[in-house]
Amino acid sequence: MAYKNQQHFIDTLEQAGELLRIKTYVNPRLEIAEITDRISKTPGGGKALLFENTGYPFPVLMNAYGSERRMCLALGVEHLDDITREIEDLFKLLSAPKESIMDKLKLLPKLGQFASWMPKVKSGRGECQEVVLSNPDITQLPVITCWPKDGGPFVTLPVIHTKDPNTQARNVGMYRMQVFGPALTGMHWHKHKVSARHFNEYKKLGKKMPVAVALGGDPAYAYSATAPLPENVDEYMLAGFLRKKKVELVKCITQPEIEVPADADFIIEGYVDPNDDLLWEGPFGDHTGYYSLPDWYPKFHITAITHKKNAVYPATIVGIPPQEDAWLGKATERIFLAPIKMAMVPEMIDMDMPVEGVFHNLVIAQIQKEYAGQALKVMNAMWGAGQMMFNKILVLADEKVKIQDYKALSQYVFRNMNPATDIYFSQGPMDVLDHSCSKLGFGGKMCIDGTRKWEEETDDAFDLLNTPLQSGAAIEKALIAAFPEIKAVNTALLAQDIACLMISVEKNKRGHIRSLHENICSTIEQVEGVKMILYVEHTVDAHELTVALWRFCNNLDPKRDNILFQQPARTQKGKTWACMGLDGTIKTKELDGFQRDWPNIIVADDATIAAVDAKWNDLDIGAFLPSPSLKFKDQMYGEEAVAGKL
Repeated sequence: MAYKNQQHFIDTLEQAGELLRIKTYVNPRLEIAEITDRISKTPGGGKALLFENTGYPFPVLMNAYGSERRMCLALGVEHLDDITREIEDLFKLLSAPKESIMDKLKLLPKLGQFASWMPKVKSGRGECQEVVLSNPDITQLPVITCWPKDGGPFVTLPVIHTKDPNTQARNVGMYRMQVFGPALTGMHWHKHKVSARHFNEYKKLGKKMPVAVALGGDPAYAYSATAPLPENVDEYMLAGFLRKKKVELVKCITQPEIEVPADADFIIEGYVDPNDDLLWEGPFGDHTGYYSLPDWYPKFHITAITHKKNAVYPATIVGIPPQEDAWLGKATERIFLAPIKMAMVPEMIDMDMPVEGVFHNLVIAQIQKEYAGQALKVMNAMWGAGQMMFNKILVLADEKVKIQDYKALSQYVFRNMNPATDIYFSQGPMDVLDHSCSKLGFGGKMCIDGTRKWEEETDDAFDLLNTPLQSGAAIEKALIAAFPEIKAVNTALLAQDIACLMISVEKNKRGHIRSLHENICSTIEQVEGVKMILYVEHTVDAHELTVALWRFCNNLDPKRDNILFQQPARTQKGKTWACMGLDGTIKTKELDGFQRDWPNIIVADDATIAAVDAKWNDLDIGAFLPSPSLKFKDQMYGEEAVAGKL
């Protein structure tokens, strides 16, 4: 459905019982984020929050997309899979043979629908321009500061419009904006992003680059700005498809080359000058759950701010999962399943991105397997597909298991997987936020082939009889007795017939995890039959599996940090036992030869936690919720954005 504007969406959320209004004063600096963090981590994502008393003329909307139900409301569907089926049906219709005139005539209604999704530029001003600030000053907006070590306030839900100066092709993306002054912010676009390429074209021409930022409006705009679309597809066409109504655009007042949604709440107009010096932007508490560290980014000069009457400022926070962005990611997972199946991986049945993997780190794909080597074909196709090039860990299963049932999936994958022959490593482009890479934006990838194997894919030299696993208690006792650096051993997976251990280790020497893994496998007989050991640092409780997996996925460069151990099997004569070790600990210069700064995890400061605790009863939003940050305080290395000494 099409929302008239953001207020229409807010009204819909309230009518559906999905909105809490907060009338008590809450400071946009840290307090709004802390309250939102507590609510968003409740089961099901809590409620959307409308902070009505911010010390500014504008309320702040938070957590609006923070549950499956609210994401469905934003996109006007009952279930996210409804969009998948609609796209799939459309692809099938367009790609089917057209042998008769009747077949071709059947396409006409769909062609008419295509036209109805295309954005339209209308004359005159939109409601986004009802109020024009004569002296634009972004500090008059309630721009939030999310985390204590952030470089300052950040605009966190901006829909940013740029154009290619040569083709005039529009791009709509979402990149954070740090506020540096009344008319100056940073423009945090990464080198892989389309807007960054537009900027490079303006740089070649020696021209200032016009930019416009929209906040609010139909929620389909914010989603479409985050969607991994091909470069030649207009994001407002996707928004038109999702809302079943074309997006109406109006020209900016001071940057008329750029058009923006007429129904937006705020428009921030300006330019980026290629001749400017860059800004030192950051740190910023990012969606990985770690701070992204400072770096040089372009300056955005503000030339105008306009807004609708009674505008509401939308914002979001990202940090330790789960957060609101997990549901934006879930929508992308479902919506883009159909194009991946139809255009790139026809054997794909389903896809899942667990929240612990924070989008790119961990992707599970289910395929219809029909021949030997098919998993490798899918691996290569996916790592070459758009933003899937940033994927770090890819797990492949086939049609015999439901991939959303993580227990059944793990059992199936580990039964089918030979650690020596079914785990593949590569290198390639990585998200620049991945701090585990030895080089910025370039690092290792891993594919675990958990599909059932054809005869051609097996190696008779290995013990693949899935040796019965020893008692978890016996393994834990043996490991802790033999290795004092081991602080915790999670054997819960073994009890579920999943041949994997999670171990917390206090590192104290170079190559520690490599030598430890080799010593464990060669000396602790009870470990035979275990196929994989995941190592995390001693500050992480290996028994809390979801947190440990989140930390592990973030801290691993699979190609650099794998240790494959092989030796003759004790229980299967003439066979080889293999166990893969993966080092998901913090990396340092002293112990690992790691040359980059390592970021800290994102935790609220004590003063903010205490301030929110003190005013909780006045907020009238339900029973007291303790700060989620409290459980992570002992996992930090120092208090700064850059991790201190081990």
